[in-house]
Amino acid sequence: MKCPIRLLDDSEISCHIQKETKGQFLIDHICNYYSLLEKDYFGIRYVDPEKQRHWLEPNKSISKQMKSHPPYTMCFRVKFYPHEPLKIKEELTRYLLYLQIKRDIFHGRLLCSFSDAAYLGACIVQAELGDYDPDEHPENYISNFKIFPKQSQKLERKIAEVHQNEFRGQSPAVAEFNLLLKAHSLETYGVDPHPCKDSTGTTTFLGFTATGFVVFQGNKRIHLLKWADVCKLKYEGKTFYVLGAQKEKKAVLSFHTSTPAACKHLWKCGVENQAFYKYAKSSQIKTMSSSKIFFKGSRFRYSGKVAKEVVEASSKIQREPPEVHRTNIPQSRSSHSLNKQLIINMEPLQPLLPSPSEEEEVPLDEGESLI
Repeated sequence: MKCPIRLLDDSEISCHIQKETKGQFLIDHICNYYSLLEKDYFGIRYVDPEKQRHWLEPNKSISKQMKSHPPYTMCFRVKFYPHEPLKIKEELTRYLLYLQIKRDIFHGRLLCSFSDAAYLGACIVQAELGDYDPDEHPENYISNFKIFPKQSQKLERKIAEVHQNEFRGQSPAVAEFNLLLKAHSLETYGVDPHPCKDSTGTTTFLGFTATGFVVFQGNKRIHLLKWADVCKLKYEGKTFYVLGAQKEKKAVLSFHTSTPAACKHLWKCGVENQAFYKYAKSSQIKTMSSSKIFFKGSRFRYSGKVAKEVVEASSKIQREPPEVHRTNIPQSRSSHSLNKQLIINMEPLQPLLPSPSEEEEVPLDEGESLI
């Protein structure tokens, strides 16, 4: 069976798989293609015929995970965002993370102020265009870059100002690294927002970060429960529960998803993120049950290294770094791929949108659609 894999720069590679081929084979195939050693931050995502997103499980056969007929289309993406970009060892890994964050910016997943948006935009322009040259770059040269879902002329002028005055002489690797450092400082760095309703019926976005479980309403983070304070994650039907304890006070948060499949995906994402960021060793990870009674409901165990082990492994890399092949092309999505009715308020914040599938059109609550 032919299996196309869409990469972070929107190019594609493909490989052939057998019925019994496991997910790890595809991950290894891409990492070999890139010569990527710091592979544990990455995963492969796909969308089923019901438009539900999934992360490909490495230890299960691909054909058993798919609910559709081949050919299967997969997307190589960052699954766990490095807690400290400074501890990434290789430029190649930083470049791939840069491409992911560029996607997050463009799809409205990264909340930022106007000044931060200008800085991030200037990082991208410097990385892909180099130093400003008045002989080569016309007055409106920033408008050729589709960096944000909707970018005003005021923002473009500010990006040009920062690019011209603050970034001269920076190589692509340095500009990309500056973007990582800025993005890492923002509240929604690494948040893949899951749209839900809270107990009052208010639209809410849930996410998981290196720090813990986060809840957003509109542009505001209303909850941050650190991983050390999360006691259990579970779900029943379309309802997702977070059981936590802070300062000896117990709390139960409940959220309602659109479908049972969306709820199970949210639960599995939570279990994996908690395991990756919370534990010191992968040997400490246990199989989790979705309910109080272990033999009922779903059971799931994260299989992979944890963040501390990944950083430790990175520090031991001693090879000659591989060459980074950058694709200096215009922003991968044109403005035509967005519904013209979608309004993004850039001042002072970019609103957090439901994360799109990027393979299928996904309807938003307001009836908009985003590719």
